[in-house]
Amino acid sequence: MSHDDRPGVGILLVEDDPLQQQLVSELLRAAGHSVRIADGEAAALALLDTPGLVLVLSDFRLAQGDGLSLLKSVRRLRPELSFVLVTAYGRIEHAVEAIQAGADDYLAKPFERQALLLTLDKALRSGRLRAENQRLNQALGEQEGLIDMIGRAPAMQRLYRQIQRLAPTEATVLIQGESGTGKELVARALHKLSRRSDAAFVAVNCAAIPEGLIEAEFFGAERGAYTGAQAARAGWFEQADGGTLFLDEIGELPLNLQPKLLRALQEGRITRVGGAREQAVDVRVLAATNRDLKREVAEGRFREDLYWRLNVVGLDLPGLRERREDIPMLVEHFAARAARQHRLPPSAIPRSLLRGLMERPWPGNVRELGNAVERLVLLGEDADSPAADTAAGRGRDGDVRLPAEGLDFEALEHSLLQQALTRTAGQRKRAAALLGLSYKTFLYRLEKHGLAEGKEPEGGEA
Repeated sequence: MSHDDRPGVGILLVEDDPLQQQLVSELLRAAGHSVRIADGEAAALALLDTPGLVLVLSDFRLAQGDGLSLLKSVRRLRPELSFVLVTAYGRIEHAVEAIQAGADDYLAKPFERQALLLTLDKALRSGRLRAENQRLNQALGEQEGLIDMIGRAPAMQRLYRQIQRLAPTEATVLIQGESGTGKELVARALHKLSRRSDAAFVAVNCAAIPEGLIEAEFFGAERGAYTGAQAARAGWFEQADGGTLFLDEIGELPLNLQPKLLRALQEGRITRVGGAREQAVDVRVLAATNRDLKREVAEGRFREDLYWRLNVVGLDLPGLRERREDIPMLVEHFAARAARQHRLPPSAIPRSLLRGLMERPWPGNVRELGNAVERLVLLGEDADSPAADTAAGRGRDGDVRLPAEGLDFEALEHSLLQQALTRTAGQRKRAAALLGLSYKTFLYRLEKHGLAEGKEPEGGEA
């Protein structure tokens, strides 16, 4: 294809000499290009948003500003544009400066038509290559952002698409799913693919904070604000300023703190405990829960206005039983990770065991599968097999069938709570873990069934 056969592009010609403006613009238009003209740096910057603009052709010397300064501004404002700087004949130092500052090419005066078109062609090819590299880097960044999320099942493909659409936005996202489905991985992917990826990602487990300190943890505290506050400290909102704050187990947040969190989300302003001065914070909030927050709202344990403020967009994570076809891929991933972590030679999981893994209900989802595979890597076939483990423990709960005649659920719950306390010698945190409940939920259920009396044995809080 000859130069004259190439499709024309939008070119901004920056030249303060009227005669040169006319000559060069006529050459460019004759070659099929559309041309806008500016006589100085300020006028050129005002035209950078011209639709269809692809290349800037600027003289080095301008009556207002100069081409080198313009080049630096273009690289900052419109880095995808191709840029050619026209220099005086013999001024090689100008050409070197231009290339070092990011010009795609330079053209020495005086120049012939053919030299002009060849230089423009070269600069346009350079711009196309730069755009392709940018596209590939963006795709690589997206791949890295989702690298820890394994799966090709339709439910996972839909989740990937949702993450990639939501990540560049500022929307508050409520991530919902059963325990072990990877809610924090989703939050990290949303952060990593966002414009905030270079800033902090602060992850908070709302169920793990002593209730008396939770406000100070969220909003910070001034010196002397409470016993032991010997120095002022920044809270999570300040630590995440400019970045992302991930509130895991948001359903465990005490009711008395919920209005303050709502205000911080709505107004983007916080006040430290013991302080009087409000300060603005720029934070994107992501929240996660394995609870049914609508039910929590209906039962008065969660504020409705906070629920709707958090649930601007909801993401529902699939349980492992909804994506069984991903289990072989996950097993391979977890086996390789465990081998690296424990400095063991890589080994494949036998087919017979893999079939057993495929058939289990996995109530603990991907986290439970990962733990089971790690045990297999460490102990081999002599380990308690994941199939046996799930049949004997939590997995069996997933296999319980409701009797045809029904049952007394309250009595069953009371019995399970009592059994857990007995098995753990009254150590409540261990009993809560045995039942797969958060500590606060466990205490609530003990109170409900009149089992909360009695002292925790020594070491019970360990």
